[in-house]
Amino acid sequence: MSQVKEGAAPVQPLLELKAVSAGYNGQVVLSEVDLRIYPGDFIGVIGPNGGGKTTLLKVMLGLLTPRGGEVRYNFDAAGRPATRMGYLPQFTLFDRQFPITVLDVVLGGLVGKTGLMRSFSGKAHEEAMASLQRMGIVALKNRPVGELSGGQLQRTFLARALVADPGILLLDEPDTFVDATFARSFYDLLQQINREVAIVLVSHDLGMISSRVKSIACVNFKLHYHGSGELTQEILDSYRCPIELVAHGPVPHRVLRQHDLWEEESPAEKGG
Repeated sequence: MSQVKEGAAPVQPLLELKAVSAGYNGQVVLSEVDLRIYPGDFIGVIGPNGGGKTTLLKVMLGLLTPRGGEVRYNFDAAGRPATRMGYLPQFTLFDRQFPITVLDVVLGGLVGKTGLMRSFSGKAHEEAMASLQRMGIVALKNRPVGELSGGQLQRTFLARALVADPGILLLDEPDTFVDATFARSFYDLLQQINREVAIVLVSHDLGMISSRVKSIACVNFKLHYHGSGELTQEILDSYRCPIELVAHGPVPHRVLRQHDLWEEESPAEKGG
């Protein structure tokens, strides 16, 4: 299913996936995926473990070559991708023991602009400091990342992802291992950022993202696009998306679905 913008003048997508299939070691994880990302989009990506969410981000980033289909970028006159992409990986993928400061982490987000072997200029440091200021963590610039709290570390990574002024921001489960209070402030911050940057957010927290995102893509081998942030169990059923809904109220609880109905149609993806 393709994303369609209704009632709006034609706009060039920043990124388009057309009939994309991808996988690992001879196993297909994503099949015939169609998706367009436009300026101003805030897409929440949901789905079961192993359904292909992280694989989708890797394809968008160019880290994984599709087995079939096409990934179309918005190119400039020189034939280079005109839309930069910022990426905030899963929290668990970072080694907190690595000896590096907060400022160094953010400067690393400018390598694509400055080159891998070049030293960072004064302008680069100014851009990094501006990104730290935007995240409210300038005071932490010389702090080793191993000493940061989960919330501080996520803000550091977000500063790194935004320092190169991307057109699309990709986030892979940024709310993992952070408390609920920080998660709310983090999503508030993302809504502010979305005024300037298109966002694709992978998350398991349906209760949080359904009130923040503008549209939802359910990824479970196939991709099903829902052009609204509203999500009901009927929608999940129709998209064959075996995930859980979290109910909020006087007694917070989870509503769990039986997953055995879908096991034969969702090949497991190792590590994502």
